Amino acid sequence: MNTAQHGPRVIVALDYAGAAEALAFAERLDPARCRVKVGKELFTVAGPALVEQLVKRGFDLFLDLKYHDIPNTVASACKSAAGLGVWMINVHASGGRTMMQAAREALAGFARPPKLIAVTVLTSLGAEDLRETGHAEPPEVLAERLARLAAASGMDGVVCSAQEAPRLRAACGPDFCLVTPGIRLPDAAQDDQKRIVTPQAAIAGGADYLVIGRPITRAADPLAVLDRINADIAAVPV
Repeated sequence: MNTAQHGPRVIVALDYAGAAEALAFAERLDPARCRVKVGKELFTVAGPALVEQLVKRGFDLFLDLKYHDIPNTVASACKSAAGLGVWMINVHASGGRTMMQAAREALAGFARPPKLIAVTVLTSLGAEDLRETGHAEPPEVLAERLARLAAASGMDGVVCSAQEAPRLRAACGPDFCLVTPGIRLPDAAQDDQKRIVTPQAAIAGGADYLVIGRPITRAADPLAVLDRINADIAAVPV
């Protein structure tokens, strides 16, 4: 694992229905102690203006829009996202090599381009879900195949389940960035995620960054929960 690329390792998912709620919650966070993620629901409602406000407040922002389209369209979208000053963007690895390479090339003109990562297998999908969509491979095998393709296509890393992180770390090397959603505290509800892991186990398994939403956003004291997570993962041997 490349520890030089770190800084705050927790990415708080701002899964809110509107800008006012998201900004109000962000006021309770500290940009020095976490990063934030804006996904499709919030971005669809609040748009680039919200992203720009969060960036101005000092947050490293992961714009989680999972682009998956023809190469020219994805390239243009990535260029527009980079223009917002975000820290990280993503595409679907299943969009293929040409699409991912086009996304990478679109960022070439930026002095400080965002990290560009690819989604392997959504953490909400299990083996049966994949079979229904034509993938006979188990999730971990498909995730490795897509991660190798992403690395070969110039991606900085992938989004993957923490359960697959050790396998992908071995396959793609120490400098390949692994971002893991599906993170839950030991006493948290599983909700709609199927392949989940605790923060300490995810870091020990090779994850670089942890996407955590409900355990923090639903907490009575979000900073206290965040600090506990940060302390727990800092104690994991490198």
